Amino acid sequence: MHDLKREFERRQALFVDQTAKHPRDNHYWDPVVITGEEIEAEVARLADLPAPVDGRRQSLIVHPAAREHAPGLAPGIQVMLQVLLPGESTRPMRHNATEVNFCIRGAGRTIVAGRSIAFSQYDVWNHPSYVPYQHINDTDEIQVRLVYSNISLLQQLEIYVPDFDVSLNDESGAAVMHAGDDPKRKNPFGTFPIGTDGGLLMPYETLINPTVVESKPLHFPWQNVKAELDKLAALGSDYIGRRLYMLYNPTTGRTNGITPNFFATMTIRPPKIVDRPHRHVSAAINYYFSGSGYSMVAGNRYEWKAGDLMLSAPGWAVHNHASYDEPVYELTIQDQPLNIQMESLLWQESMKEAPALLGTQTGFQTNRQKTPA
Repeated sequence: MHDLKREFERRQALFVDQTAKHPRDNHYWDPVVITGEEIEAEVARLADLPAPVDGRRQSLIVHPAAREHAPGLAPGIQVMLQVLLPGESTRPMRHNATEVNFCIRGAGRTIVAGRSIAFSQYDVWNHPSYVPYQHINDTDEIQVRLVYSNISLLQQLEIYVPDFDVSLNDESGAAVMHAGDDPKRKNPFGTFPIGTDGGLLMPYETLINPTVVESKPLHFPWQNVKAELDKLAALGSDYIGRRLYMLYNPTTGRTNGITPNFFATMTIRPPKIVDRPHRHVSAAINYYFSGSGYSMVAGNRYEWKAGDLMLSAPGWAVHNHASYDEPVYELTIQDQPLNIQMESLLWQESMKEAPALLGTQTGFQTNRQKTPA
């Protein structure tokens, strides 16, 4: 599609008087549980379809409150259910979104940013933005993945740009390190202080050529993660934190993500563990793949079990989780890194403590130093 020339309607902006008015209240999304049975039924439906031309058997998992033009399971988190039958593969594509892929059934291979990642059930890996990728099922079993992306946020901003006509060998979106001594790329005045507050004036040449930080696909094999995660079961019942590890991408720096938008954590909940109530403005989506339990969200109880997917923490809702009689394993995707970068991450670790703006103010501590590992 040719998009260099567009027809725009001549429109008039409005002044909306806000004198003595406060901003509107937030429209909080309800928690939702998508059961394992519902997911399996949709997997079966997708598997029965004729082979699509591009190889993509997929369905969005959409919250009923989502806007039609930006379908997500949370306002800034899109979740896609993707299926590949044995021997199938998708056509290469790229887009200006970042992804977290999570294999919930089967195995296979993903080629992304020139790397081939062989994955198994419960493995997690990220996709950097605007690099070609392809999914392959080179096994004898059906492959099912949950794909978390920031597409719905980009669609809210009307800036989502997919490219379905791309080769795996296309490197036009790859990171390029410019030669630091190229005089044509330097402003003779450079960046220099202005005023006494620490502000700087930066030239246009830097604006259009910021420092390049290479973003790589990273693979977190479940068997390796589980070996470390299981050690946290030894934390006693007096431990007030959550028994988890973050799947950390160093590219995200202080925002602690697997992508610039999301963190991904793997959690173990020993039997009969009840978390302390807490809240945060970032939204959380949990996939439970072992055990069962319940969540309390703003005074409402939601039961869940292995195979269920849940929007478990709509932004700024008080919530906590509890396990029943067997250990629980879960993957949590949360848009915390984006909120840290925006200086919007209000977090209240205990309802007995004041909220903190994490990443800008000092955060919270657990009692782990007092708890034997």
